[in-house]
Amino acid sequence: MPPKHQRRFITCTVVAAAFGLVSTQSFAAPNTARPRPWQARHQAAVGREHIKAVRAGHGLSAFAAEGGDDDGADEAENSAEATAQFTEARTAPGVVAPGAYGAAWQQLQSMKHTSGSWEHVTRKVYNADDPRYRDVNSNSSGGAGDVTGRITGIAADDHGYVYAGGANGGVFRSTTGGGHWKPISDKLPSLSTGTLALDGRKRLWYATGESNTGATSFVGTGVYVLKDPRHGRFQPGDRVGGAELESTVIHALRFAGTKVWAATSTGVWSHSTTTLSGPWKHEFAPNPDYLPGGSKADDPSAPYKNIANDIAVDPKDPGKVLLAVGWRGGDTYNGLYAKAADGSWKPVSGLGDLPTSSDDVGNMTFAAAADGSRLYAIDQSPAQMAANPDSGLKGVYVSKNGSPFGPWTQIADYTKLKASGSALQDAGYMPGIQSWYNQFLQVDPADADHVYLGLEEVFETKNGGQSWTVPGPYWNFPFPCWSIDPAKQTGDCSPTTHSDQHAVAIGSHRGKTWAYVGNDGGIYRRPLNGAVDSGGHAKDWQSLSDGTLDTLQYYSVGVGKDLTNGGVSVTGGLQDNGQSILRGHDKVMGSDFGGDGGDTITDPANGCNIAQEYVYLDMWVTQNCGVNDGSWTTDPSKATEYEVAPPDKDQGGAGARFIAPITADAKNTSTWIAGGRHVWVNTKGFAIRSGKEWTNAYDLGEGHTATAVASSGGTVYVGWCGPCNNQGFTRGIAAGNADGTGWHQLNLPVDGTIPNRYVSGFEIDPADAQHVYVAINGFSRRFTEGPGAGVGHVFESKDGGASWADISANLPDVPADTVKVLPNGGLALGTDLATFYRPAGATKWLVLGRDLPTTAVMQLRLGPDGKLYAATHGRGIWSFDVRRLKGRKD
Repeated sequence: MPPKHQRRFITCTVVAAAFGLVSTQSFAAPNTARPRPWQARHQAAVGREHIKAVRAGHGLSAFAAEGGDDDGADEAENSAEATAQFTEARTAPGVVAPGAYGAAWQQLQSMKHTSGSWEHVTRKVYNADDPRYRDVNSNSSGGAGDVTGRITGIAADDHGYVYAGGANGGVFRSTTGGGHWKPISDKLPSLSTGTLALDGRKRLWYATGESNTGATSFVGTGVYVLKDPRHGRFQPGDRVGGAELESTVIHALRFAGTKVWAATSTGVWSHSTTTLSGPWKHEFAPNPDYLPGGSKADDPSAPYKNIANDIAVDPKDPGKVLLAVGWRGGDTYNGLYAKAADGSWKPVSGLGDLPTSSDDVGNMTFAAAADGSRLYAIDQSPAQMAANPDSGLKGVYVSKNGSPFGPWTQIADYTKLKASGSALQDAGYMPGIQSWYNQFLQVDPADADHVYLGLEEVFETKNGGQSWTVPGPYWNFPFPCWSIDPAKQTGDCSPTTHSDQHAVAIGSHRGKTWAYVGNDGGIYRRPLNGAVDSGGHAKDWQSLSDGTLDTLQYYSVGVGKDLTNGGVSVTGGLQDNGQSILRGHDKVMGSDFGGDGGDTITDPANGCNIAQEYVYLDMWVTQNCGVNDGSWTTDPSKATEYEVAPPDKDQGGAGARFIAPITADAKNTSTWIAGGRHVWVNTKGFAIRSGKEWTNAYDLGEGHTATAVASSGGTVYVGWCGPCNNQGFTRGIAAGNADGTGWHQLNLPVDGTIPNRYVSGFEIDPADAQHVYVAINGFSRRFTEGPGAGVGHVFESKDGGASWADISANLPDVPADTVKVLPNGGLALGTDLATFYRPAGATKWLVLGRDLPTTAVMQLRLGPDGKLYAATHGRGIWSFDVRRLKGRKD
């Protein structure tokens, strides 16, 4: 029998945080769960936890205070704590003014660089179904095949040119109908993709600011137009208008006549498509007082008060426009709006089956037929999401005359889609459960009744919605055709796509027309009218993640010697793509742990000794790289991956952060530190086999959870926050010994030398454990309106944290994530913008090397090969040979 699979638990709670910096998020971006045959908890129980949270008052409010019931959070990538984490690090303790990131990027342009260049480590095929790695905690054999990071925008023409936008990786171009990708937006200050679109003049429009409200969504710097997308590359001067759309999320671009409409997180805007200069016109904001500069701009709910999701224009009369506006968690302003006779925008109703009430209009997407004869819509209902544990999808609808004002007819709901061949059959996780996050619609240009629909899975109808098939099921595990046997790959099942759909386009190449879909695992294509099996599942998907498209979103990186193949083994935890592993001389990466990969510990002396965190401190360990042919399914003793989670894992968000910090002692790889509410110590290293083998060294205190940990020679530093959002944000640093002695809280007053902002990373001087550096996230007081925001991003203490000195010097004011002491005595600092270097004995910072894309560097790790490795959240893993620096002041 196929194993039962761990699903995701959805709650609608979110901790309010400001848009207007580098990131914005409300829900954790969902992450593929993995098969666990021993998992006893049934989906009905997960559903009950969802209802329990809603009834406790944690369901509909977009602005609830942090806390709440996180029961079941070991299965809950979308709990309140998870959803707030990425933004908390960059916004707390207050609201961040627009322009912060742009100012930092401008300063970066004038900074000097060291010699040397970064090398792209993960520019290789990443096979999520690699038959080498089919141990108990792997998703391998699910059918997704070759994957990369989240793709949130796609455009394609009729000559084989395809454009794919990564969530935080920028735009890539293929000239061959998909594959052989080249980046074309790396000169821009933002690589966060909201949407991509080709206009009637074949110009490529790139809206920055990722178009979903997931945990790791970054805001953008506006809209850019590439006049010759087949040959050109985006430049900063290609921006449309001025700075009006900076620090926003852009959900959709719609063209009508000589006007382009933009649905954004600050309402609906428009601009001429013939004259690209001049400012954008602000067409509509339902709550203008909450916009930047408004009287309520500092209100914690402000980021959620003017969200527009899509725009539909009447093909027969471009003056008739329908706006879909509203926060997916529910608000009184949610609804559909049209322009009244007096020129103002008013809510509309009476459109037929299409919901118009504030309770039922949430995230909504439109798609029009090329001939104007049909208009389709998807609607996610805030009320249903709060009350129904199975799905938040209200329905799929069609206007059979092509008018946005209908009448509209419902053509599907989640029960109809479930019965169409979906892999999501369990209570608590059915089609549309994540319709707040997963949506696309595309009409066949040659057939107005042929539609592709994206939710967690890919659906298709060829008769205007009378019936549906599921060409792209979530995965193949539930189907009778599935087999873990590597000789059969996925048995008789055909390859499917990765789950969680975001983008779609139709294009042609050499006489063949293709449907392209983008999701949390990259980009896939199939013939527009492709073949399906008896269950309605496609037989002809092709992954286009050929290794040249690296948009992988890493949280961490680990490097160790490959004792079998030579060289080093490089591994890292990823958003929704498990843990990747690239062993010495491998030409293809594999995935040895499934689900979300968080932090990681890798033995420098043996790269097959790996500890991986799932979420909420759910740790796993292997001592053979996770190599397994799946024989554990019939003989459990053959499993070589072991769950070793500390007890805080069972407390969900109250016990640990969504991505919780773990580390090995710098001088003793058998001593590990894991940070949740408590500081946990393991002295068995990779020989640990049970969560009971951890020792509780220190209690950080009720409501406090670790954000960073470091240990050297038994001396431990732990950064924590709690509350962690901008409503009462508090941070601190605790220090003590791994044996449980000497623990104390450092004196860090709000007005002290360490700003009251998120503690994101430590580094301890290997020669003196009292000499420590700390990286501070967020923006400084210039941009952050909050108590004790302070200034600076890197601080140094020579007395164990009794006193600190700001050594930020000439660094741009940008969130700092990770700091590392190099063998030559210099310092490396990873930020949301670049990696910087301060030579030994110097006070000024330089940009470290060249060729590293402008994307967030989440973790820096030294390898046994003398190289520095950078885990980026959007462009994979890169390495830099720090031996080239030779300690000189470049």
